[in-house]
Amino acid sequence: MRAVVDCGFACENTRILASTALVATAGIAAADVAITGYAEIGIIGGDKYATDQWHTDIDVTFSMTGESDGGLSFGAKVDLDENGAFGNTTQGGETYFLAYGNLRLDMGDTDGAFDAALQEVALAGGSIADDETSHAGYNGNSGLDGTFDGQIARVSYSTAGFTAGLSAEIDDTGAADPVWGLGLRYSTDLGGAAIGIGLGYQTQEDVADLVGVSLDAKFGGGFSAAINYTQADIEGQSDEGTHMAVGVGYSMNALSIGVNYGEYTDWSLGCGDCSGFGLAATYDLGGGLAAHLGYGNSDFGNDVESDSYSLGLSMSF
Repeated sequence: MRAVVDCGFACENTRILASTALVATAGIAAADVAITGYAEIGIIGGDKYATDQWHTDIDVTFSMTGESDGGLSFGAKVDLDENGAFGNTTQGGETYFLAYGNLRLDMGDTDGAFDAALQEVALAGGSIADDETSHAGYNGNSGLDGTFDGQIARVSYSTAGFTAGLSAEIDDTGAADPVWGLGLRYSTDLGGAAIGIGLGYQTQEDVADLVGVSLDAKFGGGFSAAINYTQADIEGQSDEGTHMAVGVGYSMNALSIGVNYGEYTDWSLGCGDCSGFGLAATYDLGGGLAAHLGYGNSDFGNDVESDSYSLGLSMSF
């Protein structure tokens, strides 16, 4: 004779948990869920810091994609780093997308259409402290992105090498006008050289109007080059502000090296008149491990300069 035990509430909880696990498993099976990681260790220093210091950083990225029965692709990605995930100031961000054919919507912590169309000049290599992209002459073509909370919506359409985009960043308080962006990019291959041309426009009423253009090329033998130029009509300023940047890169086998230079003139949105250069080198040690070297130098005018350097290892998982 088999004994029957009435476990009541405990068994009911077990059944609920089992059902939940089955539903969660079914959801994962129907989509593509990936977890990747990135970590850095090393030393950083230079005038930019009070003293030479150890550097550590870790990021975990969750990426999720799926597709509806009607062919609509969708996805989301969240980036958690040691500051955001483990108790200090939140960093990283979340992005979401929907795509159908050549049409795509991106939302969240993403680039505006101006930035998406223009090519940055940090082309090869990378440092653990971003020395090559944090000097006074570098702006990454971000334009007016981040004027509010950094939450941007961008619609883009791509066909035959062309990509056109429209974006908006809104002030959640309603006190200021939105930041609007337009971008157009064309990419083609000319006899072994991959050429890209970007044109962007970004505006916020009563603040500034920006027009930018970039030209980039990838050549045989691992060489690459890019140049970009932005002109800003800034409210209350008689002279137009300008930003210019140029960069070259080289990648061959395990080694990647990049150098860039940039300068601002009458840029009252930021540093006024300043310039800087940066360099970075990466050597791939295999298995997700890489060595990095970086240096950046900033000239703020009036004999005020600053520099930074970094040396370390990155680990990709």
